[in-house]
Amino acid sequence: MCRMCDCVHRSEQLCNLVPPGANFGYDVLIYVGKALYLTHRSEEDVVAELDRKNIHISPGGVSLLGRKFIVYLAIAHERCAKEITAAMRLRGGYIFHLDATCEGRDPILMSGLDSISRIVLGNAKLPAEDKTHIVPFLKRMKKRFGMPLALVHDMGRGILKAVADVFPKVPDFICHFHFLRDIGKDLLGNHYDIIRKRLRKHQISSKLRYRAKQLKQTTDQSPELIHLLEAGLDDHPLPVASLERLADLNVYTLISWALAGKSEGDGYGFPFDRPHLSFAQRIRQLHGYVAQLPKRTHSRHKPTIKLHDDLKNMIKDKVLWKAVEDIEKRVLIFERLRKAMRIAPPSGRYGLNDEGDKIDIRTIEYRVNTFRKWLTNHKDYRQDQDAKKMVAQLDKYWEKLFADPITVQTATRTIQIQPQRTNNILEQFFRDFKRSNRRKTGNQSCSRMLRTMLAETPLVKNLQNPDYMSILLKGKTDLAEVFVDIEIKTLREEFRKAQLNPERISPKIKRLIAMPNYPEKLMKMLEETVTLS
Repeated sequence: MCRMCDCVHRSEQLCNLVPPGANFGYDVLIYVGKALYLTHRSEEDVVAELDRKNIHISPGGVSLLGRKFIVYLAIAHERCAKEITAAMRLRGGYIFHLDATCEGRDPILMSGLDSISRIVLGNAKLPAEDKTHIVPFLKRMKKRFGMPLALVHDMGRGILKAVADVFPKVPDFICHFHFLRDIGKDLLGNHYDIIRKRLRKHQISSKLRYRAKQLKQTTDQSPELIHLLEAGLDDHPLPVASLERLADLNVYTLISWALAGKSEGDGYGFPFDRPHLSFAQRIRQLHGYVAQLPKRTHSRHKPTIKLHDDLKNMIKDKVLWKAVEDIEKRVLIFERLRKAMRIAPPSGRYGLNDEGDKIDIRTIEYRVNTFRKWLTNHKDYRQDQDAKKMVAQLDKYWEKLFADPITVQTATRTIQIQPQRTNNILEQFFRDFKRSNRRKTGNQSCSRMLRTMLAETPLVKNLQNPDYMSILLKGKTDLAEVFVDIEIKTLREEFRKAQLNPERISPKIKRLIAMPNYPEKLMKMLEETVTLS
């Protein structure tokens, strides 16, 4: 303060350390943001870490700083949109991958990402995945980053309509993995549901687990029997007397083998993985093996007889085995298309992260066309409505599945860019996001996270991208210097907007509905009002 004129002058040095009106500096804000969203610490863990640094803050304070960090980052991201756009143009442009995630009836988190630079471009929380709500988000991305070279997304009707509205002349691609998955669900779904329901009706899993638990107690007491069984399986002759000793272990291992069918798969999910079908098929084989055991062991072994009784009613279930027979035929068709598209290979090493074989798109198109001719020439095709529906889907999306590479002119040369055949880049992104929430909270469901998180939270993934960081920093040394340039008025306004949640009940309404006997009081008020009128 100047004593002569009583003017107060803020310290520029202090303003570069602490936001106006705040109790914690930019360094603490950034530390909390990275701890919560990059290393997935819980609020309590961050409190303890800061306490060791002699910074005392409550879990609620940590949560508030984390949300402010997201708002600061979102403002900085928007302000460097021109630089991001320029960097993408140097590579020839950007390919806009669009996808959404949700749980149940919770808000939908939609994200857009450039698959070339791997930069998350923008996000939005939508009440529904329909054209009305998606179009404003796409228009915002178009205004901020310009026209994309191409778009990649799933077959959701809302996305298809919104993309056609906002980007009518931009090449539009359907994710091969999503396409094949949706076709497989249509082809196999009804029969698979029957199998799942019939298995549940017979409660065969619980029966087998009960038998296995009884037999395990016996077999665990004689570990030498496992060595004896291994010797027999290695073609070493066993004395006849040993077959009696191995009876319990034989039945136990057969039950365990059948139950293992329930976890069979390569991590792709249905229809690529069909654990209930595999389980039913193993049950059928198990019944055949159990019928042979008494003949092989020359004794009436009680666990074998009980197991045979457990399986008896299920083996007589004609509805179940008709569904198994029908789906086995359809699986052959689906697997043939899967092989033609060279996506999600059986026994693949990458599971849901598989992006398909890196082969020419025209080769894949030729293979799928060969499959189409084979299917339409099949003797049962005219009567098979599911097969006709599959062909109709192929014809409908053919151009979106097998488009030519895009030719673009960069600053130095002409290049060709082939968009990725899958939207796995965003699928991986969402899985990682949900996994981090589970790691932080210990809660398997991400429902609460999707309800309470700020829409732009996925932008934190960009902080792990060196190219993005160089654009964001613009020559500055760290994020603190970037955040200093953001006016407190802008931050507060954006923070207020970010906090808006149409599903959140206002405090005034909460006080009303918390009143004792609220419905009765409301009805009484309405009745008295009508009477007076």
